[in-house]
Amino acid sequence: MAYADQLFIENCRQIIDHGYWDSDAEVRPRWDDGSPAHSVKSFAIVNRYDLTAEFPILTLRRTNFRAAFDEILWIWQKKSNNVHDLNSHIWDAWADESGSIGKAYGYQLGVKYDYPEGRFDQVDMLRYNLRHNPASRRMVSNIFVHSDLKQMHLYPCAYSFTLNASGNVLNGLLNQRSQDMLVANNWNVVQYALLLQMFADDAGMQAGELVHMIADAHIYDRHVPIVEQLLQRQPLPAPRLLRNGEPRGFYEVDVDSFYLEDYRYHKLEGKIPVAV
Repeated sequence: MAYADQLFIENCRQIIDHGYWDSDAEVRPRWDDGSPAHSVKSFAIVNRYDLTAEFPILTLRRTNFRAAFDEILWIWQKKSNNVHDLNSHIWDAWADESGSIGKAYGYQLGVKYDYPEGRFDQVDMLRYNLRHNPASRRMVSNIFVHSDLKQMHLYPCAYSFTLNASGNVLNGLLNQRSQDMLVANNWNVVQYALLLQMFADDAGMQAGELVHMIADAHIYDRHVPIVEQLLQRQPLPAPRLLRNGEPRGFYEVDVDSFYLEDYRYHKLEGKIPVAV
């Protein structure tokens, strides 16, 4: 059984069976028909993924590996806030006529700051510390910048990523304020597992553990029947993450740098509705 499936099943059962419904509350998200998208949630879920054991991708349904990888490169490597730089349409609903999503996500990672070590953006400051001070406890990124929230078309959900090295093993901690469990949970896990691998390769380290902390883990009302269907399935063995060629520097990685061997998954019929 893939461990990512096991955690997903445990999380969703906890949310559906013991979570809190916001049915009587005024909520911001809406379905395509304009009706409110209510949800059931659990507070503060913490999951740990050992990347030395297996790659944490769901087999209960397919997670689009290449699209997830492309998006994390769009944010962290290209540091872009324009959907024209992205090879999918997942951000189109939040983009303006120029393709911009405002001062959000990649924009924040590209802003340069004055550090004691020099002038860097957040990504390159992490890379600098990994190379020159890997024992640092200050390798923290944060894109939830309050002074810029009014100019973001969507507040960041996954907002902080912390790196921490134990010898030659690099671990990562992802903080997320809000998580649509069906649509985005494994998507984000796959992304940050790949991002952790990128930072590790860039510094000549080994990727270790990814810890994912979710403040508001929720399942939307129209997603509950779909999730219940997934929970009845038998998980398949996890695939292997393999590298095309030698490890590459952070800015040399592309969507073809890694691939999955023996990724088998259950098919999910129909399109999952997305609350916006």
